[in-house]
Formats: sequence, structure tokens, C-alpha cells
Amino acid sequence: MAKTDLIIVGGGIGGLAAALAAAENGKTSMVLERAPEFGEVGAGIQLAPNATAVLKRFGVMNEIQKVAVFPKRLVLKDVYTGEELSTMDLGDAFLKRYGHPYIVLHRADLHRILFEACAQTGKVTFVNNQTIVSVEQNGEGVTVKSESGDTFTADAVIGADGIRSNIRKYFADDEPVCSEYVAYRGTIPIEEIETDNLELDDVIMWIGPYLHLVQYPVRSKQLYNQVVVFKSYRYKEGSDDWGTPDEMEQRFQGSHPKVWRALSFINRQFRWPMYDRLPMDNWTKGKVTLLGDAAHAMLQYLAQGGCQALEDASYLADMFKQYPNDYEQAFFAYQKERIPRTARVQQSARTWGEILHAADPITILLRNTIFKQRTPQDYEAADFLYNYEHTTRKIKSEVLS
Repeated sequence: MAKTDLIIVGGGIGGLAAALAAAENGKTSMVLERAPEFGEVGAGIQLAPNATAVLKRFGVMNEIQKVAVFPKRLVLKDVYTGEELSTMDLGDAFLKRYGHPYIVLHRADLHRILFEACAQTGKVTFVNNQTIVSVEQNGEGVTVKSESGDTFTADAVIGADGIRSNIRKYFADDEPVCSEYVAYRGTIPIEEIETDNLELDDVIMWIGPYLHLVQYPVRSKQLYNQVVVFKSYRYKEGSDDWGTPDEMEQRFQGSHPKVWRALSFINRQFRWPMYDRLPMDNWTKGKVTLLGDAAHAMLQYLAQGGCQALEDASYLADMFKQYPNDYEQAFFAYQKERIPRTARVQQSARTWGEILHAADPITILLRNTIFKQRTPQDYEAADFLYNYEHTTRKIKSEVLS
């Protein structure tokens, strides 16, 4: 097999974006994926301006637009009464402020488009069925070894192998942190549900004590995405007997009829326990670094996991350009920028989860009062996420000119 400049461990959204970052700078990469095929599981994904700016940078927004949905509002609703507690306008004022749109789409569509873009560069090779278990480096380069005994060597390695990253073990002996929340998610063909009762221009989050439901259309409004999340009262470390479908129904008793009806469409065969990681103070050693969930896995409450992986790739592309022949310098400069940024988002996601899932009546009253005082074009709370200068500055100037 021909030698490659970079090995990227993990062929998810972050790993493919990293391959595009390398290709932008003329570097070849080999993406090693543990699954037998390249693809994405799950359902919908929300991408804010800090992510869609990166997609434009990497030249894939034209394809993304063919399958994405451009919602008009983000809406928070009371899970019991259906009352709108707060909205955010995603129209012209939003675009003017952030320079790029907010979109929702199916994860499989995003992954496919990134994969095809990598293939079209002619600089990315893909290898499946490779669970990488170790990494070593010396003066000759970096070598990774797979569970099957295969070895691969390149000038540098990027670990983008997800929340349970084996490459992360090269830096830290930590474990994912369980939030005691669980998610059930899936998509439904739009014709199978009563579209007259759906707000297809909105991303809706129904919130209540220790639970929420998120709904929005994907795939050009051909599918409807739903995610049910709740805290389990049965959580036991090391056990799978918690967060079960019967507990989901118990937890959502008394919810609004639209919410209760939504539960009947949820796929109950697969449950996703929700984990994150504590921030790291270092994820680079020599010519090895981390990216995406491997570096900074976060809870989903800000819809920023995929966005932060794309930000990582964009900044890494800039560092490859600044230090074209020095991976150590490029990786060090990359983490110097990205560690503080992602640590803030990780902590903010935890805090936002506590706010959304508040259970104390006084806290709920205070939260709802603050929410209702917001106007739809009050964007200040989102600025630190969406107006991240590195990813938005170039695209914003194009839109405003």
C-alpha cells in the first residue's frame, strides 16, 4: 500500500472533514474505519452557522442544499401545555448577524456528501474493518495497529474515533461520563404522519422536568426526525436495564397530546445512553492529535457535537497551511485554539441541559419568565457559539457584500 501523509482513525463526520482539511493543503490521507462499510447511523443533525460556514469552505454546500431543510425558527415549548416559551428567528436578521444559515438534515446525507467529496479529491483512501488499538511514533513516523494485527504508518495521525476513542488512551486514562439520560431517535416518512398538525418550518423542542422531545423535518421534508430524551430513575452503572421503552412511557405521562402521539412513532429497538467527556488540557503529542468526540465529546443539548468537529477540521486546515512541513507545530497550534473553545462548549452543554430539564417549580418559573422576555431576534446568548470568528469571518463578508 502506498505511503500516505496522514492516517485518520475514524470515518465519521469529523474524520472525513479532517481528510478534506488535509486535501485542501495537498496532503494525502488514509481513513481507517472500524465498521465494514462507510456510513452513518442515527437520524437528524442540526448544523448552526459555525458549521455551515465550514461546509461552504470545503465546497460541499451546493450538495448539502439539495437535501437540507432551512428552518425558519427554533422553538421551545412546554411539554405539558404546548405553550411557546421562547423562539429564535432564523431568517434574514439571523443570516445578517452570523453570515451563514442554520440547517437540519439527515446524518446519513451529510456523511455521504462528505465521503463523496473526499473521494473526488483523489487524495483520500479508505480502509474498512480496522479497529485501531494502539499508536506508536518515532523519528520515522507514526504507526497504528489494528485489532486484527494490521499496521499502518504515516507521517502523522489524527484520532477521530469517537467518544470511546482508543487513540485518546495515548493521552489520558479516563472514561466517558454517563449523564443518566437516554435517547430514542428516528425518522418517519412524512406521509405516515398527520402533516396538518406539524410545524414543518420549525425545529421544536418540548421541554419538561428531566425530559424533552425534539422534532424537525429532514431530507427536503420527506422525513420527520424525532428524538426523545429522559433521565432514568433506574440507572445502574454497568447495567443496560435502565432507560427502557416502558420507562419512557411512564416518564411522559400527562404530556401534551402531540407529544404523546409522537412517542408512538419512536423506534424502541435502539436506545442511546447519553455520555460526554471531561475536558482535556492536552490532546497532542508529537505528530498525534485528536479531533471531534475523541477530543471533546459533549452532551447534545446545544446541538454542537458535529459543529465542533467541523470547526476542528477547519482550524486544522489553517494550521496545515501555516505550518506545511511541521505536523508538531500545526497540531500544537491547533489544540492551543481548540481546547479552550471546546471545553467552554462542553460545559455550556451540561449547563443548558440543567436549564432545559429543571424540575424545581421555582426554577421552572424563573426560567420560563426569562425565556418569555426574549424576543425572536435576541441572539446574544448564541453569539459565542454561532459567531465563532474563525469559521464565520470569511463567509460573513461574502454574504454581506
